[in-house]
Amino acid sequence: MTRLIFTSLCFLIMFGCASHPTINPHLPEAGKVKKGYALSTENVFPYLWVRKGLSDKSEIGFRLGLPIYGTGVDYSRVLYQKDNKWDMINLAWSVNPNFNMDGTYYKFKTKKGNDGFLKSRWWGIRGMIIRNGITNHTSNRFGLLMGFQGNPRWGIELGYFHDPTAMPITEIFNPKWDPTAEGISTRFEDKPMKDPATGFPSEYSRLTGLSCSIFFDLDAPKKKK
Repeated sequence: MTRLIFTSLCFLIMFGCASHPTINPHLPEAGKVKKGYALSTENVFPYLWVRKGLSDKSEIGFRLGLPIYGTGVDYSRVLYQKDNKWDMINLAWSVNPNFNMDGTYYKFKTKKGNDGFLKSRWWGIRGMIIRNGITNHTSNRFGLLMGFQGNPRWGIELGYFHDPTAMPITEIFNPKWDPTAEGISTRFEDKPMKDPATGFPSEYSRLTGLSCSIFFDLDAPKKKK
């Protein structure tokens, strides 16, 4: 299963043109540093991430991609916490062909597993702004995400963020939809799905709204043989 996910992700990363932060699935701890790397649909290459707890309520994160894909900075703040549940807001800025800024409201829940690891699952609502995309236009997106970390070594997050001005939400799963086709509303015809110069997904493409990330924690204890 892990190999299938890895292979599929490697295929998809060649098509992404926006990026998002790798969040900490657990509560922040003042002074604690976590680091690792991630593979995602949003980046051509894997990127490195580092997160540092500023207090028991806030955390800052940095990402470095090659050459710039996935590079960015973000800030997280816990808004509410009770027992094994908490709400958090994350603000992020990312460098890529479609420079984007995100604001995400997360809801987390943890449960201790038989191995003692605190498993975490979460979902969130994200607003995404591309101020000046690959075709020099603006795209504002909104959508949902969900994630899960079942062991200390890796976790996964999936999401989709839609731009209703670029295509009807009912056409998301229609690969033949063409904004320039006869009978399509003229409000979509000047919003191409691809950059004419490079062929990459534009800021209006549904692929730009797709998020799928597998992240790995380099500080996690090694698996016992």
